[in-house]
Formats: sequence, C-alpha cells, structure tokens
Amino acid sequence: MTDDDRPENPTPPIPAGAMLLELVMLPVSDIDRSKAFYRDRVGFTVDVDVTPAEGVRIVQLTPPGSFCSVTMTAGMGDTGMAPGSLRGLHLVVPDMDAARERLLAGGVEVGAVQDMGGVLYAWFSDPDGNTWTLQHMPWRA
Repeated sequence: MTDDDRPENPTPPIPAGAMLLELVMLPVSDIDRSKAFYRDRVGFTVDVDVTPAEGVRIVQLTPPGSFCSVTMTAGMGDTGMAPGSLRGLHLVVPDMDAARERLLAGGVEVGAVQDMGGVLYAWFSDPDGNTWTLQHMPWRA
C-alpha cells in the first residue's frame, strides 16, 4: 500500500507512552447471528468481515463513537473463552435514558437503570450470554 492508497486517518496520533485498547475478542457460537445482533440491534458498525483463508473468518465491529472494537473469529485456534463467557464490558454513554431506549427499540432486553452512587448502570446480554454494561457518569457528559 502506498501513501496515496492509505485512507485518511480518523483517529488522532498515538501519544508517546500511550497504551490504547484496540480490540477485544468476543467469544460467540454463531458469527452471523452475533454480527446481526450487534449491527442491527445494538448499532455497532461492521468494520471487517473477511475470510483470509479457507475455514478462517474474522468479523470486527465497533460501537458508535468508540476507538476500541470487538472481533469474532472462526478457524483461528482456540481463544480459551467459551461462547458467552465474556462479562461486564462497559459502554460509556452520554445519556443513559436515550441509550437504553435505543437498545430497547432495537429489541435488546436491557435491565432497569441503577444508580450506584451517582454513576448510572444498565445491563444487557448478547445471544450467547456475553454481558455488557451501559455506564453513564454525569460529569463526563
């Protein structure tokens, strides 16, 4: 790839000493079902869906506004995580009610909002049982 072929970089440069979390492995049993759930119900963007070799598939999705993505893979060896074993990934939102309503409108079962000392939380699961936490910290909005 030449410099002329490179897409414009939408993210700022990485500052010296930084360690940016880029990708989280998401253990699922059915990539197509999970891709549809995250794309159509939760609103993630599908960044990658490739089969670079026979029997290998990589799907990468990014939550709205996030620089960190999740990836689901097949045929790349055992990750050591059973489908549904990932717990408590946090999605920080600027408006808890709006985020929760958007998920509910998409058919996602989201628990009631809980106030934990000024920080608001609501939980949901994907079709395999991986759990996610919506988190709203009013001072960050």
